[in-house]
Amino acid sequence: MSSASKSSKLRIGKLVVIGVGLIGGSFSLALKKARVVRRVVGVGRTKKNLDTARRLGVIDEASRDAASAVRDADLVLIGTPVGQMPEVMAEIAAELGEATVVTDGGSTKQNVIAHARRFLGAHFERFVPSHPIAGTENSGAASAFAELYRDRNVIMVPQIETKASAVRLVRAAWEACGARIVRLDARQHDEMFAAVSHLPHVVAFALVSMLAKRRDAQTLLGYSGGGLRDTVRIAGSSPEMWRDICMANREALLELLDSYSDELELARGAIESADGEALIEMFRRARTARSRWLLKKA
Repeated sequence: MSSASKSSKLRIGKLVVIGVGLIGGSFSLALKKARVVRRVVGVGRTKKNLDTARRLGVIDEASRDAASAVRDADLVLIGTPVGQMPEVMAEIAAELGEATVVTDGGSTKQNVIAHARRFLGAHFERFVPSHPIAGTENSGAASAFAELYRDRNVIMVPQIETKASAVRLVRAAWEACGARIVRLDARQHDEMFAAVSHLPHVVAFALVSMLAKRRDAQTLLGYSGGGLRDTVRIAGSSPEMWRDICMANREALLELLDSYSDELELARGAIESADGEALIEMFRRARTARSRWLLKKA
C-alpha cells in the first residue's frame, strides 16, 4: 500500500504540538497540507512565538498550559529540546486520555525513553519515540514549512511495551508528511547520530567560537568565503537545543571527540614536520570517503 493510500485513511481530530518550532511547526503544517488533521493546538513558552504560529497558520489555537492542552488529544508531539522533555512529560501525564498517543522529535533516544518510562506511567505503552532526520539552522515557528520531511528519513524506536496501534498512528502521521520510516534500536541510534550529527555541530560551534575570540575576528570573517560558510552553517542552530543533545548523549559524543582530536593531532603533526605526503594521504582518504557517501545519497 502506498504512503498516499495510508495517509488517506489517517484522521487526527486534535493534534497538540508542544514546542512550536521548526520540527513541531513543520509537522503541523505537513499534516494540515495532507488534510489529515482537523485542529492543531500549539503549546509554547513565549506568547510572541505562539502568536507568530497562529498568524502563519501553523496552529489553530495557542496555549501556555500543556496539561490542559492535551486533554482529548488524539496525538501529541513533543517538539521541545530534549532537556525540557522530562518536565513536559511530568506535566501532561495526568491529563492524557486513555487513547492519546504521544511521540517526540528528539535527536537522542535512550534518555528520552528513560524519561517517558518514569514520567508517563501507564501511558508509556502509547509513547512512540521518533527522530525526524531533517532540519535547518533556523528555529521558531516562522522557520517551519510543510515540505521539511518530504523524502526524509524518520527514525522510530518503539519499545517492547509500545502498542501496535500507537506505532501505526505515528507511522501514518510521518508518512503523511512525506517521510520514510526507519526503525532502530535506541542505543544504535544514539551512537550513530553522535557521529553524523552531534559531533559535526560541536565542531562547527567550536570553530566559530575560536574565530570569534580573535582580536581581528570582524576583519577575518569579513574576508571569509564559501568554505567557511559551508563548514559553520549549522553553528546557527539553537544553542539550547544542542546543549541538551550534548548532555544527553555525552558518553558517545566524548568517545568521538577523542577520535576527532586524534585525527587533528595527526594533521597538526604532519603540518609541523612538513610531511606533505601524510597530509595528502589524509586528504585523499577523506575526499574518497566523501565521494562514496555522496554517490550513495544520489
